[in-house]
Amino acid sequence: MNADELRIFSRVAELASFSRAADQLGLTRARVSVAVQQLEERLGTRLLQRTTRSVRLTEDGERFLDRCKDYLAEGEQLATMFRTHASGLTGRLRIDLPNVVARDLVIPRLPEFLARHPALEIGISTTDRRVDLVHEGFDCVLRVGMLGDSDLVARPLGAMQMANAASPDYLRAHGTPRTLDDLAQHRVVHFAQTLSSNAGWEYLDPADGLYKMHPVRATITVNGTEAYQAAALAGLGLIQAPVAGMATSLASGALVRVMPEFDARPMPVSLLYANRRQLAPRVLAVMDWLGEIVAPYFVEKAGKASGPSATPSGRAASPSRSGRRASRGASPAADAVAPRKRSRRPPS
Repeated sequence: MNADELRIFSRVAELASFSRAADQLGLTRARVSVAVQQLEERLGTRLLQRTTRSVRLTEDGERFLDRCKDYLAEGEQLATMFRTHASGLTGRLRIDLPNVVARDLVIPRLPEFLARHPALEIGISTTDRRVDLVHEGFDCVLRVGMLGDSDLVARPLGAMQMANAASPDYLRAHGTPRTLDDLAQHRVVHFAQTLSSNAGWEYLDPADGLYKMHPVRATITVNGTEAYQAAALAGLGLIQAPVAGMATSLASGALVRVMPEFDARPMPVSLLYANRRQLAPRVLAVMDWLGEIVAPYFVEKAGKASGPSATPSGRAASPSRSGRRASRGASPAADAVAPRKRSRRPPS
């Protein structure tokens, strides 16, 4: 069986496009088309149904694709099982990260990871929009926040500690809030991907141990994590965000923590990847590495009535052989951060 043909077929099937597959693989469309035709001839069956407007898997193609992915992953593991420790991992992978996580946590640590694996090539997408992991060709995505419905596999890592913060200039001008009632005299920066105006302040109610939303007034609404923190730094209002994303600003004094007894619910952190029984060694390695990087910012136990703790959670959880699926329903594009309803807190 020709491994190159299998890789080409797999990418065409995942992207439902010969042209997009050719672009991602760095091949001509003609080369991709010929490879799939040759594979079909070897197998004696049609794997893809082609029209002028679409490409879709046949019934045989669907059955073959699952086995094809496992075959390729297993082959890569066999090919590298004696080389990994000597010369590091090889190949190329694509990951998607929230902007602030990439900027402040991952990229500063990337040189040490690549030093261990000098033959590895990594493509990093940094965006706060929802990405389609399969059709955009990502090997895995890291998401901070509640997950939308998806047929992707979710590998939960932990939950990030949250903090309330504002700039010193804002606090000098408006005072330091200490109670929920004080928020009526303050401004809040609202985070909403749809720029909706329904702002709220999330807090833990000690009376029943439940997280609730306290209505607040927002003078500015943003839909990006960097703009969210920039608004706070500019003195436009209070924010609620993961400590990991504000660590530099808090350490320098550019932002100041306020109302620690009214911190929001810790935000879950997950790695998402396409459902398959075997993952390439490079994908497993980068997922483990990402888990190690974000672990120091996890609370010990999210959602306890006693409030968040800054204690690291330890090792990241590993997926089972079948994987833990994200909630089923919508398309794979729903793998992006989806802040809880009415929440004005961004992903990290």
